[in-house]
Amino acid sequence: MKTGVSILGIFVADTAYLAPRMPLIGETITGSGFSVGPGGKGSNQAVAAARAGSQVSFISRLGRDTFGEMALKTYAEAGVTPKIVEMDDLPTGAAFIYVNDQNGENAIIVYPGAAGSIDVGDVEAARETIENSRVFVTQLEQPAEAAESALQIARAAGVTTVFNPAPAEPFPESIYPLCDYIVPNETEAAAIVGFALPTLEDARRGGDVLLKKGVKTALITLGERGVLYHTDGQSALVPAIASGPVVDTTGAGDAFVGGFSAALARGLAPVEAVRFGCATAGISVTRRGTAPAMPKLAEIEALLDKGAAA
Repeated sequence: MKTGVSILGIFVADTAYLAPRMPLIGETITGSGFSVGPGGKGSNQAVAAARAGSQVSFISRLGRDTFGEMALKTYAEAGVTPKIVEMDDLPTGAAFIYVNDQNGENAIIVYPGAAGSIDVGDVEAARETIENSRVFVTQLEQPAEAAESALQIARAAGVTTVFNPAPAEPFPESIYPLCDYIVPNETEAAAIVGFALPTLEDARRGGDVLLKKGVKTALITLGERGVLYHTDGQSALVPAIASGPVVDTTGAGDAFVGGFSAALARGLAPVEAVRFGCATAGISVTRRGTAPAMPKLAEIEALLDKGAAA
C-alpha cells in the first residue's frame, strides 16, 4: 500500500539577518538580529509534512560537513527519513536571508552546493521510495531534469504529484502534464503566465493558463489573501488562517506545501487539504526561522478547530 510523502529537493543552511531595510550597494548598516538554521525549500517541506503527521522521505545530496550534520540532525528530530548522498568534493548549500524586522518580509539568495548536482541517477536510485509514497513533491532548487524524471516516475506509479515551481526559473513545458497540483505563489505564477495577478479574477485567469498547459489543479498562494484552488470544474479562494502577529514569512510557502501534502497523504479531500496547509502556514509565520517554525499536527488541528468553532 502506498503511504506518506516523498520529496526531492535541497537542504541549505539559512543564515538570516534582521534589519529595517536592505543596504544599498557599497553601504553597511547595523542589523537587529542574526540566526543560522536549517532551510532549503524541499527540506523545509519535508520537515513541515513530517511535523504535520505524515511519514516522509527526503531525497537529496549533502556535503560531508558541519551544515550537512545540521541537516541530518534536523531530520532525526522531525522524523524525516533521509535518502541522502553525502559528498566529499562539494559543500552543503547555504542561503542569505534578509528579514525586515518591522513587517517580516524577506529577500533570499540561495547557493545549493552539493544538492545542485542532483541528477537523474539520484532519482533512479530513489525510484522505490517515490513509487511507494502516496504523494510526491518537488521544486526547482535542484536541476529541472531531475525534477521532471522524478515526476515521471511518480505519475507512472499512480502517485499524486505536487510541483512547487520555485524559484521562478524556466523549466520544460513537458513538466506541466505531470502535475496533479502545481503550487506557485503569485510572483511565480505571474512569471509563468506572463501577467500580474493583483486581483482574484487575474489569479483565476492565471489558473486557466496553467490548466491549458496540462496541469490538473492550480493552487496559487496569494499571501494574506489565501490560496486559489482552481480546476476545470471548481474555483475557490480558501482564506488565509491567522494564528497571531506575523514575524517572519520566510518559510510560509514551504509550510503550506508540506502541510497540504501531508493532508493529501492522510486522505483529506483537496480543499480540506488546502485549509490544512493554510493553517500550517498561518502558524509558521508567527515564529522566527524556517524549519524550526513548522508546527506539529496537534497545533494545526487546534487552529482549525478554533476556526470551525468561530
